[in-house]
Amino acid sequence: MRETDGRRAGPASQQGMRRANLALVLGVIARAPRSRAEVAAESGLTRAAVSSLAEELIAARLVVEEGPAAPSGKVGRPGTALGLNPEGPAGLGAEIGVEHLGACVVDLRGEVRAWHRQEIRNRDRRPAAVMADLAELLRRAVVDAGLRPAGLMLAVPGLVGDGDGVLQRAANLGWQDVPLAAELRPALRAAGAQGLAELPVEAENEANLGGLAELWLGGAPDHFLHVSAEAGVGSAIVVGGRLMRGAHGYAGELGHVPVHPDGPRCACGAHGCLEQYAGEAAVLRAAGLEGIRGDWVALLAERAGAGDEEVRGALDGAGSALGIASAGAVNLLDPAEVVLGGGYARLAPWLLPGMRAELAARVTVRPWTEERLAVSRLGRRGPLLGAAVGVVRAIVADPGRLDG
Repeated sequence: MRETDGRRAGPASQQGMRRANLALVLGVIARAPRSRAEVAAESGLTRAAVSSLAEELIAARLVVEEGPAAPSGKVGRPGTALGLNPEGPAGLGAEIGVEHLGACVVDLRGEVRAWHRQEIRNRDRRPAAVMADLAELLRRAVVDAGLRPAGLMLAVPGLVGDGDGVLQRAANLGWQDVPLAAELRPALRAAGAQGLAELPVEAENEANLGGLAELWLGGAPDHFLHVSAEAGVGSAIVVGGRLMRGAHGYAGELGHVPVHPDGPRCACGAHGCLEQYAGEAAVLRAAGLEGIRGDWVALLAERAGAGDEEVRGALDGAGSALGIASAGAVNLLDPAEVVLGGGYARLAPWLLPGMRAELAARVTVRPWTEERLAVSRLGRRGPLLGAAVGVVRAIVADPGRLDG
C-alpha cells in the first residue's frame, strides 16, 4: 500500500486516483466482458466504486451493457456483462510508404471498420503533396467507418524524433526534418476534415508499429525480433512485451548492420549494410529487374512462384544476408523468436532456406531450432494496423485522456 502523510487527499490527487481507477476498470473489461461483480473481484475495488466508474465509462461511450454475463457457477442471477463499446471512440491509423499510402479505422475492440490503401509513388515528392493525398484518404476512411476517432497515429519509413513527431530522416522518401503533424493538419483542413485536423497526432517508425502489431494481434511472444521490409529493411525489438527504443529512439536499424564490411556503399554512407543485399533495390538488381515500377513484392512472388531461377537465386541470397544480420541480433538479444514480416512475409518461401541455414550456423548462445523463425500472419498490413490499434490501446490505458 502506498504510504501517505496522514492528510486527506486534495482535489488533484483524488482526480488522479479516479483516473487511475477508470483505467483499471476499463482494462479489466477490455480483456473480456465482465459483470460489475467480476470487475470488482479482479480489480480489487469495491462493487460500489466499480458501479460508479462503470457508469462514467458508459457515459463516455467507452463501455456498453451487453446482456447477461457468462455463468460464474455462483448462486443467483448472473449480472449484466460490460464490454467495450464498438461504436465509441475509435483509432485512426495512417501510413506513408515509398510506394503507397494507407488509412485505417479500428473500433475500441480492435476490429477494422475501414481500410484504404492507395498505390502511389512518394519518393522525392514534397511532403505537402503527399499529405494532401493522405488527408483525402483519411477523410474517406473515417466517413466509411462512421466512427469518431480519438487520435491519429502515423506510420513512416524513417527515424522519428523521440516525442516531437519530427521525421528526422527518411532516405527512401528523400525527406529530412519534416514536422509531420504540422504538415498534415492544413492538408486535413483543405480536405474538409476539420475535425481530424484537431486530433492529437503521433508518429512512429513503420517497422516498430509492425512489430507492435505482431505483439498485439499476431500472437508473437513477449521477447522477439520482428524483421520487415518495404523499400528498406527495418526491425522492431520487443523485450518483455515492450518495444525497445534505445537511448534516442533509434533502436532496430537492422538494415544498416554490416553483412560484408567491404561491400557496396550504402545510402547511409557505410559499406556492406544489410539493405545492400536484402533491400528492394538490391533484390531487384540481383533478379535482373532493376528499374521496374509498381509492387516489387508482388512481382517477385509471382516470378519466384512461376519458377524463375534468377529471381529465386536473388531471394535466396537475400535470405542468407538476413540470416547473417539476424544471427548477430539473436546472439546479442536472445529473443524467443525471429518473426519475418512486412513484404518479407509474402516472400518467405524463398527467403527462409537461406535464413535458416545462416541462423543455424551462426547462433551460438543456445541451439537454434527452425520453430524460432516464424512468418507474420499480418504481413504488410502490420504497420497500419499497429498505428490504428495503438491509438485504441492508449485510450484503454488512460481513458481520462479523452477529457483533455
